[in-house]
Amino acid sequence: MSEVVSPFRKSSYSGAQSNCVEVADTAPQGHAVRDSKTPTGPQLLISHESWSLFLGQLKQ
Repeated sequence: MSEVVSPFRKSSYSGAQSNCVEVADTAPQGHAVRDSKTPTGPQLLISHESWSLFLGQLKQ
């Protein structure tokens, strides 16, 4: 399993809303995503390559 190596953060677009996802960096070079309402709940682990592809699709 990957180790979370940075604090979880929410998008600046989230504002004061509580229905958000949070993302953190993992070792080795990946990302963990979780539901902000259940911070102790499960995390989705995503490789750096998949995360980059995902962000690229959002920018189109």
